[in-house]
Amino acid sequence: MTLYPANRRSALRIATAFAAVATLAGCAGNERPRADLAAAQVNTIGVNSYLWRASLDAVSFAPLLQADSAGGVIVTDWYSNPANPGERVKLTVSVLDTDLRADALRVAASRQVAQGGGWIEAPVQAATVQKLEDIILTKARELRRQAIAS
Repeated sequence: MTLYPANRRSALRIATAFAAVATLAGCAGNERPRADLAAAQVNTIGVNSYLWRASLDAVSFAPLLQADSAGGVIVTDWYSNPANPGERVKLTVSVLDTDLRADALRVAASRQVAQGGGWIEAPVQAATVQKLEDIILTKARELRRQAIAS
């Protein structure tokens, strides 16, 4: 029997399809692919994780209003030091990047003092905000060193 070119192509297509079906049939066992549990447990955030964790640690003395790891924003509620109840502070920490850099961190603070039965805005010393940024950056670097060492 002689196969013409059109018939050869058809025979080749049929043979290729048969081979593909046979290959797929060999895969149809009872074993199902297992999910990678390690990948399912990975938490990714939108900012540098060392800065994020260090920021949460640094403001842990105050109650949190908001902690958005995707946006990198932490906002505390008003906090009054028991040793100085006539003054309260509110902090906003922004982690701005995925890199561990000093310019990837911004801290803003609001301060109020009790006066006449209410709270009035008072200035925050720039050194206070700078000190908190330094504490966060130092802690973030420490966390990174620990992660690299282990």
